[in-house]
Amino acid sequence: MTTTPETAQRGARPRVVETAFLLLLAAIAVDTVVWTLDTFVVSPSGFDEMRDEMGESGAIRQVAMSAGFLILTSGLFLFFVFQMRQGRNWARNTLAAVAALVAFFVINSMSTNKFDKGGTADVIYDVFISVSPVFLVAGAVLLMFLPTANAYFSTTKHTGQQAVR
Repeated sequence: MTTTPETAQRGARPRVVETAFLLLLAAIAVDTVVWTLDTFVVSPSGFDEMRDEMGESGAIRQVAMSAGFLILTSGLFLFFVFQMRQGRNWARNTLAAVAALVAFFVINSMSTNKFDKGGTADVIYDVFISVSPVFLVAGAVLLMFLPTANAYFSTTKHTGQQAVR
């Protein structure tokens, strides 16, 4: 079943919005997995490097702070994702602005010294962890601004009236 602008105005959530929602959830999941791998699994792990620099207690404190920041930012991102799914245009615009900012930072870090490890496997891993969440979010942003999604977001959810353009 395809969603038309008329169906979107009646309150049915378009498939493109659902797909964007799932892509954004996947980006959060990938980001969390990458953080976990980099911190504890991939050698040399971030925890091992921090332990060498700061000692055991300093490394634990730093990992706890990093995990707390990840939880805070992921929770905030989830809030915007769920608001976007409910048709809140401000959340869609905020997600798009954040996505543009993150993409800028990823491109900037890739252009400076991101890939100086030497080995092909390291470069492939770095590209994967840097770019895959950005591609998921970029795909979601693209879907959120398709015409069917625009019709969904232009409808005021609480009153059922068409928004002023």
